[in-house]
Amino acid sequence: MTVQASLAGNGRELTIKVDGRFDFSAHQEFREAYENVASDVNSFVVDLGGTSYLDSSALGMLLLLRDHAGGDNADVQIVNCNQDVRKILTISNFEQLFKIQ
Repeated sequence: MTVQASLAGNGRELTIKVDGRFDFSAHQEFREAYENVASDVNSFVVDLGGTSYLDSSALGMLLLLRDHAGGDNADVQIVNCNQDVRKILTISNFEQLFKIQ
C-alpha cells in the first residue's frame, strides 16, 4: 500500500493517490498527505485507481478528510474507482457526501 500526494491548480488542488489495500495500515500516511499541505488548498481529489480493496477504516479516513476540507462545504472528489470499490462507496451512501467519478 502506498499513498502519494501531489499539488496542482496553482497549489490549490491536492490529489491523494492510494495504491493497494486502503485499510487501517494507511491511516497515518493518508492523514499526513493532507494535513501537511498549505492552507490555501481548497480542492481535494482522492484517486483510487490503484486501490484493490477498502474497508470501514478507509471510509472513516475519507470522512476525516471531508471534515478537514470543510465538512458540508468541502470540495472532495473520489475518482477512478474500480467496480468493487465503487460498490462499497455506494452501499455506504458516500455518493451523498462526495463527488464520485
